[in-house]
Parts: sequence; structure tokens; C-alpha cells
Amino acid sequence: MISAGSGRMPAMPPAPAYVYDLLGTTLAYAEADSMQRNLAAARSQGAIPDTIVLCEHPPTLTLGRSSDASELPLGRAGYAALGWDIAETDRGGRSTWHGPGQLVGYPILDLRAHDKDLRRYAHDLERLLVLALADMGIEATTREGPEWVGVYSEGGKIASIGIRAQGWIVRHGFALNVDCDLSAFAQFNACGLDVPFTSVAHELGRPFTVAEAREPVLRRLGEVLELDVSALPVAVAS
Repeated sequence: MISAGSGRMPAMPPAPAYVYDLLGTTLAYAEADSMQRNLAAARSQGAIPDTIVLCEHPPTLTLGRSSDASELPLGRAGYAALGWDIAETDRGGRSTWHGPGQLVGYPILDLRAHDKDLRRYAHDLERLLVLALADMGIEATTREGPEWVGVYSEGGKIASIGIRAQGWIVRHGFALNVDCDLSAFAQFNACGLDVPFTSVAHELGRPFTVAEAREPVLRRLGEVLELDVSALPVAVAS
């Protein structure tokens, strides 16, 4: 316990941040990518504070900078036949899937205000998701090694993380499987890992909505990244 006379400086208040809450609509991956780039450019100029985009995507297979053809056994035509979009991205990591029932978060942050430490930032994303999942009643953890970046619960991988940094401005972020089609992950070598994928609903054994996951994820994001998150009207983001 710190006494009143200890002389310790009070903690700095959290920095203000915006939230573009686009949940309730299905945002095409290409549109989200363009939005991120525009927000990152504005953040780099100091025109906006740190900003978090929350959204869901239509079924989309995204390929990170470390992806290779061995992860896509059906070939591009096969995934197109499933009705999936395919997007090559500039984030780190390998292939993953996005779709309805998955809470996707894209923090657009200036890491010059977060210790200029990309590795720590990746671990912070993991930590906030572990805490948020605990709030939902799920025990989750992380694993050692760069290939295991993400969050895991008893049933398998429950959240994926991928980041892109330019001039200390970060884009991309995390995808939490809330109540999505888990069979999608069996259609390709997801993340280059031979592990099952799971979801919040699967772990709890009952339906669970993205709207229900929003509050604990956003609250823990604010705590871990020391941000005062306040919603910005969606119309401003268009």
C-alpha cells in the first residue's frame, strides 16, 4: 500500500482515444483496410488521437506477409467457390479467416506514446484478450514463440493477432472468435498451425453475440493500453 505521504507521483490519466464502432454491419475487408490507412495517415500527422475500429467482415481469407501456397490446399478458385473473398495484406503473420460472428479490432495507435515497443504491444493485445475472455467466463492463455502469437483456450486457438507498423503507427490488430463458423478454419492451414480453433460460444456451450463481447474487450483494451475510449459517431467514419 502506498501512503499519502510516500511522495509517489500520481498515475497519469489515460490518453483520449476514439472508437469507430461499426458492429451491426458487415464491413468488406478492402473497405476496412482503406479506412485503416486513412486513419493511420491522420494519426501520423497528429490530426486524430489513437483510434480503434470495431467491425465484422464477410467470409474473407486474409494472407499475411509470411503466408505461402501450402496453406491454401483448395487454391484461390476453390475458396472463391466457397463464397470467400481473398485479400493479401501487409500485416505480419500467415493466413487466417474472418467472418460473421467474429469481433475484429483494428487499433490505430502511435507507439511513440506506448514505449516504442512493438513486441510489448503484441503482448498487450494478447493480454487484453485474455482478461476480456476471463470476464466472459473463459480461461485463456498465450504460448511462447512467434509462431504462436494469439490467444488459446482449452478448445484451441480463440483469437488471432497480426500487426503492421510504419513510422511507429500501427494498423491491423486482433480477431476474436465469438460465435462464428468454426468449420471455416478446417478449409485451410490456418495461421500455418496444426491446431483446432474454437470460439467463445463453443467454450461456453451457449450462444454468445459479438455485441456481448464488445464491452469486456473494449474495457480491457482501455485498461491495458491506458486509453480513455469514447465512442465516435459512425457517420464520422464514412
